[in-house]
Amino acid sequence: MIVPVTGVFAAVLGILLLVLSAHVVRFRIKYSKGMGVTDNPDFEAAVRAHGNLVEYAPLCLIMLGIAELNGVASGLVYWTGMTLVVGRLLHAWGMINGHGDEHKARAIGIVLTWLAILAAAILLLWNVWQVYG
Repeated sequence: MIVPVTGVFAAVLGILLLVLSAHVVRFRIKYSKGMGVTDNPDFEAAVRAHGNLVEYAPLCLIMLGIAELNGVASGLVYWTGMTLVVGRLLHAWGMINGHGDEHKARAIGIVLTWLAILAAAILLLWNVWQVYG
């Protein structure tokens, strides 16, 4: 069985990961810093935007994939995935443009990401309860 909905979101987040990785590499080349960061807040924000994507996206994608494989309605998987992608895009944009400080896009991105993870968890639990409950 294939998971086309989750596959699209994995592809989009993979592209975002490459964009954020390239952003970090530019700072690493500029400051000749192979590991860690300098005291430049933009460098640190770039590293954290990348790191936050790596920390949050995989678990939610796995949950969405399992939900899709378990037969959860593709529309529910789609809207949960859209929430995740928009959340991760806003978070990264807010981190970079806010130079690591508070930024409205960053805050909205965090909330959307958490909502996507919560929604995916609820979809999985609801699905299991309906099948085995």
